[in-house]
Amino acid sequence: MSDKLKVGIVGGTGMVGQRFVTLLDGHPYFEVKVIAASKNSAGRTYEEAVANRWKMSTPIPEAIKTLVVKDAADVEEVAAGVDFVFCAVDMKKEEIKALEEAYAKADVPVVSNNSAHRWTPDVPMVIPEINDSHLEVIAAQRKRLGTTRGFIAVKPNCSIQSYVPMLSALMAFEPTTVVASTYQAISGAGKNFTDWPEMIDNVIPYIGGEEEKSEQEPLRIWGEVQNGEIVKAQAPLITTQCIRVPVTDGHLATVFVSFKNKPSKEQILEAWANYKGKPQTLELPSAPKQFIKYFEEDNRPQTHLDRDIENGMGITVGRLREDSLYDYKFVGLSHNTVRGAAGGAVLIAELLKAEGYITSKEA
Repeated sequence: MSDKLKVGIVGGTGMVGQRFVTLLDGHPYFEVKVIAASKNSAGRTYEEAVANRWKMSTPIPEAIKTLVVKDAADVEEVAAGVDFVFCAVDMKKEEIKALEEAYAKADVPVVSNNSAHRWTPDVPMVIPEINDSHLEVIAAQRKRLGTTRGFIAVKPNCSIQSYVPMLSALMAFEPTTVVASTYQAISGAGKNFTDWPEMIDNVIPYIGGEEEKSEQEPLRIWGEVQNGEIVKAQAPLITTQCIRVPVTDGHLATVFVSFKNKPSKEQILEAWANYKGKPQTLELPSAPKQFIKYFEEDNRPQTHLDRDIENGMGITVGRLREDSLYDYKFVGLSHNTVRGAAGGAVLIAELLKAEGYITSKEA
């Protein structure tokens, strides 16, 4: 009998759900036992449900093909067969909030890829290398929900992972102002070029809601737990522009930053090279060994060449130089559907297991 934790993927037929399916294939801690989706997919095998819309480059894992998809709204039935769930549904925000809370109240931990609960005061929004301490707020959340096992933890917006890690490594120098422009892949919209032919040879200078997320979510990541809720940081001041570009995967950011205590270039490079968090210390299965990798070459990081570094879980950075208006500027890159979406959520789940927040129901 397997001693792996039993996992459900709620919203398992969409692009991020498919990424969860591929990342969890052969995972040392977790085994997918249930896939749930909309009523339209329920009752069909997974292979039938994603026919003609499988977007991953690798085939559907054999063990998953024949799983019969359940209705995501049938919370009790899904909850009965799993130790915890990943959630990546495509629904209205209020519907997602209610669904995730229903799973948590069914005493099933929820690791969410959705934005619905990112600002719920007692829900931790985690980049595991940066703010693992926010997990302590789960105790207050469980008290509010009246649960012993159930809770919700969320992953932040995909685009902020292309610059927040670099700034996090430099917090000792107190960044004061940040300007970031992100150049975001079409998979961030759940699309490929077949679905979205108008993106070929095109750039769209608007992604709904993205700039507000990009300016505010980092402050919550850098906040602290006070009286059972997360209070966001007040600095630095961040302004962003978010642009859709004709790239399959990978969000690139150009960043300008000023500091209260300006570091030397050598200090910045040293901070990036040495920066690591709890996932590296615990040697979690999905953790990149080198969280932030700096390229000396003038023309790196490049989306096509560098997005898959450390299995898509590493962050890359280059072109660090002093600026005439701000203290420094640099270019960052992250894989939006791996580190920025499903992979980031899997790493959160690994951390939650390691820290004792997710356990087997049978334990």
